[in-house]
Amino acid sequence: MTGITRLIRALRFARLGTAAMLALAVATGTGAAQAQSAPSSPSQVPASPSPQPPQTFMQYGLAPQQQGTAAGSQLVQGGMPSPFQRIGFDQRVGQRVPADLVFRDETGRTVRLGDYYGKRPVVLSLVYYGCPMLCPLTLQGLTRSLKRLSFDAGREFEVVVVSFDPRETPAQAFAAKRDALKDYGRPETADGWHFLTGGAEPIRRLTQAVGFRYFYDTRVKQFAHAAGIVLLTPQGAASRYLYGIDFPVRNVRLGLVEAADNRIGSAVDQVLLYCFHYDPVQGRYSAATLNIVRLAAILSVAGLGLMIALLLRREHQGPNPLGTA
Repeated sequence: MTGITRLIRALRFARLGTAAMLALAVATGTGAAQAQSAPSSPSQVPASPSPQPPQTFMQYGLAPQQQGTAAGSQLVQGGMPSPFQRIGFDQRVGQRVPADLVFRDETGRTVRLGDYYGKRPVVLSLVYYGCPMLCPLTLQGLTRSLKRLSFDAGREFEVVVVSFDPRETPAQAFAAKRDALKDYGRPETADGWHFLTGGAEPIRRLTQAVGFRYFYDTRVKQFAHAAGIVLLTPQGAASRYLYGIDFPVRNVRLGLVEAADNRIGSAVDQVLLYCFHYDPVQGRYSAATLNIVRLAAILSVAGLGLMIALLLRREHQGPNPLGTA
């Protein structure tokens, strides 16, 4: 009897973790960056009856109550749901995120997304605060990476975390910000962290602008979604997408330098940007082998030239063999 009970518990746990596991697989896989675009509304897909249990998909920020109950219109050909086609990022580099989107910050104050534009690049993270698995890991990974940067939130960049669940409240955002600041360890940067909640329409426009796709599974009452961050320019245009729940410091730093149009960072960052190029498929910076070889050749020639110059200088400054001045 004990074995049967354990099996039942294991099956329940597996079902609860399915959405997050699928999301993580898509976020870290090579297909996440270029996932096939799906229609933005259920009405664009011909309805087809299906014997599958009702499962409602969410596309670009539609609230659960707005999605309807006809599961057939959200299923791919053959009547089987395809989560891998319904979650991910459609990279929209260069597209500006609307500045007029209205949200509420962690204090309940009404703000516009454009309030965070103008001076610094923006680290945009799309999560939902009630997430039991993936979102806390994403925020912890982001905070851990930013903590290792010499840049400070509020000085070189802004952090904007937005919940894509329109049912969440500023109180939940406040708790999430408190935890993030505690992990970040720089309380003086609190003004550079912004945790927002909002209605279904601004969420829809925001997620559509950055190409963030996800769905709500009514069976487990959880969202399935990709994991990653979007780096915006000071003007609010999408610049770089970094995937996963762990963000290497080099990737974040170089992404911020590029998003800021090289107005932050150092000469070392410029050398690194020459040696590492952004890979949109992987959502990370990868070594540019040819450029590294070129740089090594240039440094070798420069070093050889410097050595020859020093040897010639020493030879000319050596003692006169006749002993005269």
